[in-house]
Amino acid sequence: MTCFICVTCGTQFSESSEPPAACPICQDDRQFVPKAGQEWTDSAELSQTHSVIWNEEARGIHSLQISPHFGIGQRAFFIEGPGGNILWDCLSLIDEASKDRISAMGGLSVIAISHPHFYSSMIEWSEAYGDVPIHIHADDGGWLQRSGAALTCWTGETLQLDRATMVRCGGHFAGSSVLHCPWLEGGRGALFVGDTMQVTMDRNWVSFMRSYPNLIPLDARTVKGISDAVLPYRFEAIYGAFPGRTIESNGTRAVERSVERYLTAIEGRAP
Repeated sequence: MTCFICVTCGTQFSESSEPPAACPICQDDRQFVPKAGQEWTDSAELSQTHSVIWNEEARGIHSLQISPHFGIGQRAFFIEGPGGNILWDCLSLIDEASKDRISAMGGLSVIAISHPHFYSSMIEWSEAYGDVPIHIHADDGGWLQRSGAALTCWTGETLQLDRATMVRCGGHFAGSSVLHCPWLEGGRGALFVGDTMQVTMDRNWVSFMRSYPNLIPLDARTVKGISDAVLPYRFEAIYGAFPGRTIESNGTRAVERSVERYLTAIEGRAP
C-alpha cells in the first residue's frame, strides 16, 4: 500500500494499492489538471530525485523548499518559538537531512497549515516528530485527502498557539489563515500569509486571488474582510508562500496600502 502524491499540487493521499482516479484539489477551479493529465509519485520515489533546501530568512525563521521545483513550489517555514518550534505550511517531502536538522534544533511542537494547497505530506511530517498536532481550519476540512490522529480542525476566527496566533481570513479558501508571531523581527512581529495574500514581485505590496493560476479575483467585500482580520495585529515583515516573496519592513502599512489599491481597481475607481 502506498500514500500516493499528486505531482501537480503535491498533496499526499491516504494509503491505496493504486493511484487515485483523480486529485480533487487539482480539479477545483483554484488549481488545474495539466494538459498531459494527472501524474503520481510517492515519498520514496520523490526522495531519489529531490531534497529539501533550507534558507535562514531572519533570526528564528528558516524557509524550507523542495529542490528541484516540485508541485506548487511553495516554501514552508520553521519558526523558533518561545514555547516550542512551529512548522508553518508544509512540503510533500521530508528528507533525512531535514529530520536530523530539526531534531538538533529542538524538534517540532506544532504544525500549522494555511489552506488545502499546502496540506502536502503534513501527516508524514507530524509522524516524524511523535505525532505533533496539526492545525487546519474546520472550514477547509472537506479538502483533506489523508487523515491522521494528529489532525485538529479548529473553529472560530483565531487560534492561540502559545504566543503565536492563527487568524482565519477566508478568501482564497473559506478557512484560509495567516500566522502572527509577535516576538519575531526584534519584537516588531512577523506575519506568515500562505496564499491568503500574495507578496508581489516588487516586494512592496500584496494582492489577493481566489485562484492564482487561473486568475480569478476576490470581490471587494472579501478583501475588506481579510484586511479587518489582520490589521488588529502589528507586523514588520510579511512572509509569502514563495521564495523571495518577503516584505521586510512596514508590513502593516503595506497591507493597508495594498487593500486600498486592490479595491480601487476592482471597483473601477480612478487611481
